[in-house]
Amino acid sequence: MKLSDFDYELPKELIAQHPANRRDESRLLVLDRSGGGIRETHFANFPRFLSEGDILVVNETRVIPARIFGRKRGGAAIEVLLVRRIANRQWIALLRPSKRVRAGEIVFVGEHGHELLVSGAVGPGEWQVSLPPGLDERDFIERHGHVPLPPYIKRGDDPEDRDRYQTIFAQRDGSVAAPTAGLHFTEEILLDLKRRGVAIVPVTLHVGPGTFRPLANETVEENALEPEHVLVKKAHWDTIASARRSGRRLVSVGTTTTRTIEAFAAGRVGGREEREIDGEIYVSGTTDLFIFPGYEFRAVDAILTNLHLPRSSLLLLVSAFADRERILAAYRWAIGRKFRFYSYGDAMFIR
Repeated sequence: MKLSDFDYELPKELIAQHPANRRDESRLLVLDRSGGGIRETHFANFPRFLSEGDILVVNETRVIPARIFGRKRGGAAIEVLLVRRIANRQWIALLRPSKRVRAGEIVFVGEHGHELLVSGAVGPGEWQVSLPPGLDERDFIERHGHVPLPPYIKRGDDPEDRDRYQTIFAQRDGSVAAPTAGLHFTEEILLDLKRRGVAIVPVTLHVGPGTFRPLANETVEENALEPEHVLVKKAHWDTIASARRSGRRLVSVGTTTTRTIEAFAAGRVGGREEREIDGEIYVSGTTDLFIFPGYEFRAVDAILTNLHLPRSSLLLLVSAFADRERILAAYRWAIGRKFRFYSYGDAMFIR
């Protein structure tokens, strides 16, 4: 299977640079998997497409302000993107420009010159860094970090992004990119869903920087995804796992949620373990599950998602769920109607 089969032309003006005025003002493309029928509405109407007994699964990861700007002793600018925490004040990070950095160097952050130590390289472009001693770790990141907007948003972050590049479900720090299908929800929509008898169940997948990286190989099957941390409350997984047995429809909000559900269902969670958090038992681990056409879905019945980049793993996932030609035809239809694409763009419900 060739990656070029998942390409399409998108006018640059359709790449959303800012969110809609209100979360639920986004447009919603509704695609029927069976017949390929397409209709358009607004996201505020999304609850009308769900029924009593449906289970809506959401990703409750929280985006951290992971992008930190500093300078070397000689004044050269350095960008630090925190990727994952490995211990107190110890992080794996991407540094830019990486060629200008050496192990043992100090990056000075903020007007007071807080010292961030580059301990050493741990992989291609990845470094272990130590956050400044004597400062509260979370406070330092919140105070000096910037929202890690995707590279196709051609502007710096602003105060609005602190709220709008975060879902209302966000509970657990750890992502460097938002699970964007969840950005459209409001508290009013959640109340509407609950009134309709829809159960809302959270899971967690912390989105890593791999979400921004293009797939490297033209042959789809030769690509791999970076492992990402997943976490599900055991009681919630029992609800998800029993959905098919009880005849309830499982609706996944986003590709990250879909991969989490399918990874657990397929036994593709590495280092799986049970642990107690706040008196509740959780199941955690990592997954590198790569879903592309030919994959047999084990749990998910419907997917709410955004409109994705050409040649991306996210486009491959929705193509696996609803057929490549059907998805690309829906994308052409959306382009013709000037839908907004990517993270801050409009939504698509595949049912």
